[in-house]
This record gives sequence, C-alpha cells and structure tokens, in this order.
Amino acid sequence: MGQQEKVATSLAGAVSEDISASLVAVDEELASRYPGDPGTRQPVHTVYVPGDAFDAGTIRSWGDQALAALDTHAPDAPSFAGVLGINEDLATAVHDRVRAKLEREPVEDLRIDFEDGYGPRPDTEEDETAARAARLVSEAFANGTAAPYMGIRMKCMEVAVRDRGIRTTDIFLTGLMQAGGLPDGLVLTLPKVTYPEQVTAFVRLLEAFEKTHSLPAGRIGFEIQIETSQSILATDGTAAVARMIGAAEGRATGLHYGTFDYSACLGVSAAHQASDHPAADHAKAVMQVAAAGTGVRVSDGSTNVLPIGTTEHVHEAWRLHYGLTRRALARAYYQGWDMHPAHLPTRYAAVFAFYREGLEPAAARLAAYVAKAGGDVMDEPATAKALSGYLLRGLDCGALDDAEVTQLTGLTRADMEGFSGPRRADLTITAP
Repeated sequence: MGQQEKVATSLAGAVSEDISASLVAVDEELASRYPGDPGTRQPVHTVYVPGDAFDAGTIRSWGDQALAALDTHAPDAPSFAGVLGINEDLATAVHDRVRAKLEREPVEDLRIDFEDGYGPRPDTEEDETAARAARLVSEAFANGTAAPYMGIRMKCMEVAVRDRGIRTTDIFLTGLMQAGGLPDGLVLTLPKVTYPEQVTAFVRLLEAFEKTHSLPAGRIGFEIQIETSQSILATDGTAAVARMIGAAEGRATGLHYGTFDYSACLGVSAAHQASDHPAADHAKAVMQVAAAGTGVRVSDGSTNVLPIGTTEHVHEAWRLHYGLTRRALARAYYQGWDMHPAHLPTRYAAVFAFYREGLEPAAARLAAYVAKAGGDVMDEPATAKALSGYLLRGLDCGALDDAEVTQLTGLTRADMEGFSGPRRADLTITAP
C-alpha cells in the first residue's frame, strides 16, 4: 500500500470549533422541535361516537353493521371491486382482507365525543357520562375488546364551555386512574382551537393532573383539531398551527382537520363542504408543512354522505368515500374520520388497495437500496425512510403480511423500523 498523500487545508481548527459553538443552540432546537416521526403505529381512521351512545358493544356493533352492509350491497369480491373500480388482480385479496379486518379489528381509533356529537347537557348528566366512559374504556383495555386507540373529545377551551371541558377531562382521566391507570392507547382530542394560548392552557391542565397523580411529566398527549380559519392564519399573517405545535410543548400527537366546521368558518356553502374543496386542500397543506419533522401526524376529515338506503345510493356513497380516501392517501394524509359503520368497508378497501398496489415496487426499491448501500445508491436515505414507512403502515393496518414483505425485501420488521424511526444523526444503512 502506497504512502498516503498529505491533504492540505487552509483554516485553523479553531474556525471549525467556533462555527460549531455558534450553532449549538440551533442543534438543540432542531433536535427538540424536529425529532422526526415517532415510529409508532398511526391508525388509518378515527371513529367518533357520542358519549351517551357509547357502550361496551359499540366497536363490535360497528364491525357487524359494516359486514352486514358489505353482505347486502356487495356480497362478493367481483361486485365489491366493480363498484369501486379496484383492479381485478387485487379484488379477492382486498375483499378478503376487508372482511377479516371487520371481523378482527373493525375500529382502529375511537373517540367518545363530548363536543358537537354530544352537545350541551345538564352538568350532572355529563358528569355521569364521562365517569361511565372512563369505566367502559378501562374495562375494554383490560378484557381485550378495546380499539388500539381510544379516548375522548372534550369541549373546547372557549369561555362558554371551558369549565365544562376541563371538568369532563378531569372526570374521565380520574376514572381511568381509579380503574388501574392510563392505558397505552389513550388519546385526547382538543377541538376548535383558535389561539396557541388555548393549547398552552390545556398543557397546564394536563401538567396539573400528572402532578396530582405522580405521573411522569408529559405522559398525557393530545390531538389538536383544526376547525377554524384562525388556527391556520393568525392575525399577524403567520401560520398559527405551527405555533400551536410549539405551544403543546411536545405533547401534540396529531392535527385533525375538521371538514365542516372549517368550511363553514370560511363561508363555503353546505353543498360544497368536502375534504377535496380548495379551501380544505389549503388548510391541510399548511398543517402538513407545519407538522413535518415534528412527530405530529396529520389527519384528514370526513364525508357526511352516508352509505345507507338503497343499494344504488350506498354504491354512490361508497365510491365517493373510496375516492376521497385514496386521494388523501396519495397526499400523505394516512388517517381520516369515519362517520358511519358502512364507511368502514370502503375505508379499508381504499387503504388495502393503496398498500397492495404499491407493495412490489416499494419492496423492490428498498431491496435495491439496501443491496447498494456500500456503493452507488440512486435512492436517497430519505427515500428509503419513506419506503420503509409505507411498508410498515401497510403491515400495521393488515393490508400486508410480515412474510410477504420479508420475502420481497429481505428485511425484517425490525430492519425497516431502523430506517423509519425518529431522526438520527447518522442514516447510513448497511445490508443485512
């Protein structure tokens, strides 16, 4: 081996040290504000059920009603695929997986609603309903009948309902603690946020609860619902939603778009209030950019066109819901709201078709990236991260199976989680 050639430099080592020292605060803020995706499962949807309507059989009832709708209006794979325009090669796999999902895990995320879906009630009634909700949620997690994620949407922090929202949150969380503690799948949703200070106030509420029960600081996170124009554009012209993420002090887990409240806030007429309206696209684009890299996930809203009535109307509603869901997935909104049990077949059909259609191309690109990790690599590390995230989301919801993904990529789930986890300083990946 020949003698190594001496490399010439012009700058003293102190220059590099001074530059690094000047960026310490930036490095710390980057790590704090933009930790990257947490790498945990994201549900494909959220189902809202009014507090007084929720009971121990709600989740199974939604699954049974969804199966009944499927059996009535599209009883086999060809008919279901024909209604939605699913490729014939995917028809059987999608239909079979939808049925299996509705039988096994019909709801991935459920929110017991004490806001619009519940409305104003006497205090004694809402107190009792909140306490009952806590008991039922605790029992569901204990006996294995819970959705992976469950919690409540309380009333907002505006003055007219603030005290009621605080009290309901306290009753619900206290009930969970009395029943054995906060479940891992607990999710709270703070609606109709207009100012970052309202987010800060909710953080103070959760801090007080954690201190009272000697819980770790930051144990309780929450979602922020974006339902007002003020949450997108503040009076000074800045993106208020970005400041709301900061105001959450690391507790924000999601930004949920409220289709109808937001549309109404902008004066969109009822006939045109939909998740694909230009006003909706603008709001979600701002949300998406504000949340990128923070670990806060963005959820699309819902459609209020229900798949009920005649088969013809059900098919029309299904096509609409399927199309909106596929549109959202293509725009990287991997979660949405479902308003009715009969929305579940098309939610899962859209999600499963999305991941199954892209399985082989994504797996091939990821396998090629890993194989070339020591040489010339066409895909960037960020692309490998996106490909792994795509496959993991498909595995989480049941669209894909571990064995088929491993066969196509040569990677285990743990390998892929190494690509798609939170931000790391070193993204170099070696072949297994």
